[in-house]
Amino acid sequence: MADTSYMARKSVADIVGSAEAEGSRALSKSLGATSITAMGIGAIIGAGIFVLTGTAAAQFAGPSIILSFVLGGIACAFVGLCYSELAAMLPVCGSSYTYTYATLGEIFAWIIGWDLILEYAMGAATVAVGWSGYIVSLLHNAGINIPPHLAAAPGTVIKLADGTTATGVVNLPAIFIIAVLTTMLVLGTKESARLNNVMVAIKLTVVVAFIALGVFFIKSANWHPFIPANTGQFGNFGMSGILRGSAVVFFAFIGFDAVSTAAQEAKRPQRDMPIGILGSLIICTVLYILVAGVLTGLVPYADLNVPDPIAKGVDAIGLTWFSVLIKIGALTGLTTVILVLLYGQSRIFFTMSEDGLLPPLFARVHPRLHTPHRSQIMIGTIVAIVAALTPIGVLGEMVSIGTLFAFILVCGAVIYLRRSDSEASRPFRAPGVPIVPILGILFCLLLMAGLPLVTWVRLVVWLVIGMTIYLSYGRNHSKLRFPERQ
Repeated sequence: MADTSYMARKSVADIVGSAEAEGSRALSKSLGATSITAMGIGAIIGAGIFVLTGTAAAQFAGPSIILSFVLGGIACAFVGLCYSELAAMLPVCGSSYTYTYATLGEIFAWIIGWDLILEYAMGAATVAVGWSGYIVSLLHNAGINIPPHLAAAPGTVIKLADGTTATGVVNLPAIFIIAVLTTMLVLGTKESARLNNVMVAIKLTVVVAFIALGVFFIKSANWHPFIPANTGQFGNFGMSGILRGSAVVFFAFIGFDAVSTAAQEAKRPQRDMPIGILGSLIICTVLYILVAGVLTGLVPYADLNVPDPIAKGVDAIGLTWFSVLIKIGALTGLTTVILVLLYGQSRIFFTMSEDGLLPPLFARVHPRLHTPHRSQIMIGTIVAIVAALTPIGVLGEMVSIGTLFAFILVCGAVIYLRRSDSEASRPFRAPGVPIVPILGILFCLLLMAGLPLVTWVRLVVWLVIGMTIYLSYGRNHSKLRFPERQ
């Protein structure tokens, strides 16, 4: 019986070969460069612009939230170059999980795969909570009022228009949107990608319109002081506030990571993956910076701690009709984020199950729809429960630290593979190795340092739970350690 070390890794040849294998479990190759780029934009443009820009400005950075996005964009540029090399070199679904398997070995691959649940499933739950806030606001404009206690997590205090407060019980709108999108993903990737492309076009139009219109109504006084003085507490304005703001909103940059999970369904992965990853990252970072600048110029930063900050910015202009349009665009934007994150989570589970680290249930593909239907339904159910019962603040910080942790390992994978598999084909090569991946690691560590201690504790607890599952199931069913079971 084969029993290799838990540190054993897959060879690059084996991983590439698995991508080319034919069989009943194969995922259909239906995504081109345009759809992949749109998928990346769909994951990036969402909660960061429509929800967290306002809260991070009000609580942490003030107008210098612009610099927070610049810092996050720089970190993502280095990481994105590393992702592009690995996605073109290893064109299989699985994201940073697969890349880690090819470098640091199985046990680290499990750790990163388990960590990615924070990035994808919890990320989808976070954005669903933001979606709930906008749909409640939009329906209110239409004269339909959802009871506040049915649109917020238990214990959440909601301030009502008349000055009174209400306490949340369950977030029903969040459950609704996750159920709808899970059903779409079960019905087919190609159909979901087409709808995603349409929704991405709508929200980009709305975002660009906000920038183009809002720039004429900016009050420069709102930008002073650009970096508010620190209150004496780390992360509350000042330079540390810029760092904390960047760390909090960072999970909104995970679009290019979600793109990498689509590699096995890309028509020409060696060409399409780098275009999708870098293209979506560049477009979205520029838009983030512009929106943050316009928003903080329209509204004093202290007034932006609301669930719909962009709509508040439009209200400051005085165009009520455009406020409604912005809310529709925000709902569209947040919907695409949830769609991509739910998609990405199921594809990571698919690959982990194919490796034997998760039960076969997660790799079963519907014979007609060609989607991992059972896995998708299970993921959707869990995400809906979490979104219904957990406040957005707790979810957001967990997603950020999980994402940054995953990015560190991806950058390390590029350095390792350049030495261990130097002769392997690299259709796209990240420039400046090892400097670029090292800078990616350092920037991610810097942003992680900006998160509070309790978030680090939650990460450690989560990883301990994951290691328990690996030791009790994954290591005993690993196809790498027990190839005769394949």
